[in-house]
Amino acid sequence: MNNLLNTAIEAALLAGKEIMQIYARDFEVEYKDDASPLTAADQAANTVIVDLLSQTAIPIISEENKQLPYSQRKAWNRCWIVDPLDGTKEFIKKNDEFTVNIALIEHGKPVMGVILVPAENSLYYAVVEEGKAFRVTVEEESDIKTLFAKATPIAPQSIPGKIRVVGSRSHMNEATLNYVEQLKGTGKEIEIVSKGSSLKLCMLAEGAADVYPRFAPTMEWDTAAGHAICSAVGIGVQDITTGTEMRYNKENLLNNHFLVSHE
Repeated sequence: MNNLLNTAIEAALLAGKEIMQIYARDFEVEYKDDASPLTAADQAANTVIVDLLSQTAIPIISEENKQLPYSQRKAWNRCWIVDPLDGTKEFIKKNDEFTVNIALIEHGKPVMGVILVPAENSLYYAVVEEGKAFRVTVEEESDIKTLFAKATPIAPQSIPGKIRVVGSRSHMNEATLNYVEQLKGTGKEIEIVSKGSSLKLCMLAEGAADVYPRFAPTMEWDTAAGHAICSAVGIGVQDITTGTEMRYNKENLLNNHFLVSHE
């Protein structure tokens, strides 16, 4: 598992360099069939990640790859799930709230997660079975050994009398606002925090938020890495439709609505 973690981190760091080179200059924005934006950064990051992860011989599901039919994927006991640039809308807005997401899935569950925040030089990672998650600042030419030595554990943390609700920077909707109204019935102070990309999941894992309700569409590559990091520190990611933990490499790669919480 350590070798796979090293490979995932290396892939994320290489992708981050590609992304930031494009972020620093003007770039064009295209739109996919589903109207979601696409930039050269998405494609450049995907290329370097897929090239490196392919060396593990573990199949890859990436947002920027053509998806194989479920008749083939359902036989996979293991797979990588990748979003080479999560938060493309935030990237276009240049607000720094975008990430590189790489997760390892075994039998439908995330067992490892790596999230890089390129604009902040921050790296989050976790191996779920170890029960710990970490954050480290990436410095120029940092090697893997140095990153591990400098990394500090993160953990959820509650504030008495307060519930911090993290919501999407670009996708706050009426259902989410209704959920927040319900929380007000607890008598606790409710604080709303907006954040883009998988940073919302990282916020719960490191104690900067308490709950993340998601009542809008997301794909498996949006959540898998953050799910792993949350799971490692005891935070649940519950599929609201099934009432059970979210699953991955499903026939439909669209997530059901979900709730992330450590209470």
